[in-house]
Amino acid sequence: MNDSPAPNLDRIFAALADSTRRAILLKLTDGDEGVMDLAAPFDMSQPAISRHIKVLETAGLVTRYRQGTHRLCRLAPDTLGQIEPWLDMIADRYRRKYNRLDAVLETMKPSQKGDN
Repeated sequence: MNDSPAPNLDRIFAALADSTRRAILLKLTDGDEGVMDLAAPFDMSQPAISRHIKVLETAGLVTRYRQGTHRLCRLAPDTLGQIEPWLDMIADRYRRKYNRLDAVLETMKPSQKGDN
């Protein structure tokens, strides 16, 4: 059964599975950044950071563009928005399951009218 609302959720979650890529995304929430600026907080080479950015770009989480001689990265919020409906679906199923359990447990409580 495939309830996936977006066909590329696998690529998105695979990209998000790496802590470096999540940190890059977090940094991009502050605004567009160059590859060298994104590499600065990490103990990695520029080619290694570029590979991480390529994974994010392939998943649709980041776009790259040129501004003069600089190559900048930008967060792609529309793709991030594809995750939310899927997570909401999971949370809704979880809540319904435990609401049913709460209802069953409520029927199993001893009566409060002196049954002790």
